[in-house]
Amino acid sequence: MTGEADLPAPGRLPGGLTLRSMVPNAITAAALCAGLTGIRFAISGEWEKAVLAVILAGMLDGIDGRIARLLKAQSRFGAELDSLADNVSFGVAPALILYLWSLQELPRVGWFAALAFAIACALRLARFNARIDMADEPRKEAGFLTGVPAPVGAGLVFLPMYLWFVSGLEPLRNPVLVSGWLVAMGFLLISSVATLSWGKLRPRKHVRLEMIAFFGLVGAALLTEPWWTLVGICVVYLALLPVGVTMYWRIKRQRAARPAQPEESGEP
Repeated sequence: MTGEADLPAPGRLPGGLTLRSMVPNAITAAALCAGLTGIRFAISGEWEKAVLAVILAGMLDGIDGRIARLLKAQSRFGAELDSLADNVSFGVAPALILYLWSLQELPRVGWFAALAFAIACALRLARFNARIDMADEPRKEAGFLTGVPAPVGAGLVFLPMYLWFVSGLEPLRNPVLVSGWLVAMGFLLISSVATLSWGKLRPRKHVRLEMIAFFGLVGAALLTEPWWTLVGICVVYLALLPVGVTMYWRIKRQRAARPAQPEESGEP
């Protein structure tokens, strides 16, 4: 007969795995499934659903880490799962979707462009994992990111498709144009360009209500005019890239101009 001491604690699965620790990993798995489902929609020619599936994966990826920190359920396993899911959802899936949408008309060049983007995403994630414990990474110290994040890169690489959805212009499906765009976005993923992080976006107190209203309107626009809104978001983000580079260059120059502190002598 089993005694009370042998029963697992409430809310705890056998083996010591808590339900709380499973929530972030479940969200990551859902993001992975969304990215893979985007490939399935692309195979059947449902282009809008394919793009929306990858965007959903990006939204889920944006909350799994925050929920893990909120629940204090961070783990090395979760970090590795998140990286693998990101590689599929934001590297492999966009590359295959764009290949099926446009690049297969120029299979040799198009396939190499798709490979370039997928490999660039994998390299970026590997670099991020290698530097995750480096507190003295110069851009990280200054509050910037190195290169374009993988979910953002996946959103940017679909820009020709957004424009095609709203205009129907067939030149936007030109495989040479799309190949060049894929390679350019892959370069931004692995570049050392300092990009703005959410922590650098700190509106002044007197405009915070206006900013809340603005983001509310953006959310409403995503529901009513999703493709035009995504085009606008891509344009704004690309326009902010030089701003991030300039801000980081100024901070770097200010730090270099500071006089070096003399080393402490061992003598009294």
